[in-house]
Amino acid sequence: MSAHVKQQLVQLANLSHSGGSHKDVIEKYKTILEGVLKGNQNDWIQSLQAFVEALVNENVSLVISRQLLTEFCTHLTKLNDVVAKQVAHFTLDKVHTRVISFEEQVAAIRQHLANIYEREQSWKEAANVLVGIPLETGQKQYSTDYKLETYLKIARLFLEDEDPIQAEAYINRASLLQADSQNEELQIHYKACYARVLDYRRKFIEAAQRYNELSYKSIVAEPERLTALKNALICTILASAGQQRSRMLATLFKDERCQQLPSYNILEKMYLDRIIRSSDLQEFAALLQQHQKATTADGSTILDRAVIEHNLLSASKLYNNISFEELGSLLEIPPTKAEKIASEMITEGRMNGSIDQIDSVVHFEARETLPTWDKQIQSLCFQLNNIIEKISNIAPDWMVKTMEAQLAET
Repeated sequence: MSAHVKQQLVQLANLSHSGGSHKDVIEKYKTILEGVLKGNQNDWIQSLQAFVEALVNENVSLVISRQLLTEFCTHLTKLNDVVAKQVAHFTLDKVHTRVISFEEQVAAIRQHLANIYEREQSWKEAANVLVGIPLETGQKQYSTDYKLETYLKIARLFLEDEDPIQAEAYINRASLLQADSQNEELQIHYKACYARVLDYRRKFIEAAQRYNELSYKSIVAEPERLTALKNALICTILASAGQQRSRMLATLFKDERCQQLPSYNILEKMYLDRIIRSSDLQEFAALLQQHQKATTADGSTILDRAVIEHNLLSASKLYNNISFEELGSLLEIPPTKAEKIASEMITEGRMNGSIDQIDSVVHFEARETLPTWDKQIQSLCFQLNNIIEKISNIAPDWMVKTMEAQLAET
């Protein structure tokens, strides 16, 4: 321990027993702190730790401690990360038993410590430091925006650490607050983070819808909007085949912006119900993030599974029936796997058809379009009759005149 540090310890010890007004004592502590920061940087850690230890001593008035710890937090943000991190941890340990008394200061220290860990790309450590802020259970009443921003940051950090389960827990907390916030920027951060959580959790069609919504927000910069659109397209292609994905494919295919994306050719083939070969996927596969390259329960990648299901739906529109062997050849997978996937899609109502296991054949059933149209026309006529009836009840004279005028024209 250097002579300078020993001198400061003596000053701090004397100060804790000295009298005087709060203002005088605070100024003396500030003078010591300024002396520490002007001294040798090699002594900073020891000196600052000694300062904190003296500051949070129970002999020191809480009014003085709080004000000085707030001042200390301001100086902490100006130190280099190595020193700041060590001193921050020391301070949190020292006030642990009196955290209720220093809630606001502890929150500021944790926010700065999380920023340090984030710069080091220590995502999990950064998230856990922020989790320690008692946003709901503490004595201090935090603003809605502060809580929302902190929960979103925690969720984002857990996503960076590839922990979507923890991220989802905190995005769910944020969802309870976002409706009460008027901050448009935070609303955008919430939507982006929620889309990423859905993406990581393999809820691809829901993620695609939210990414697509973000791509239209004028508050978002143009490059980020294009990135959101690209993510929407990728998630749509990775989603399970079915009516929801078909609607999303149609939405994106009609969006002219998608034509400039590298994955547009796959979108076009899917929308037009064309068979996609594995050789077509190389460029698209390179766009996938690590979590999107995971394998499913049957050993296929997420992309392989999505394309197989798409090709199976396309085949259902080309064939009335097909053998397991031919279907496997068409889908570039073993016949048993083709049978299993076809069976799952039929059972889940994502494809019309039946399985004949005796003859090893899949029979496809085309959707009856005309009856569906008849039902839609019938529904429209029914709604129109209801509207006419309501108008007749509210304005019978006008209705009579209108009908007479129509008859006169005919």
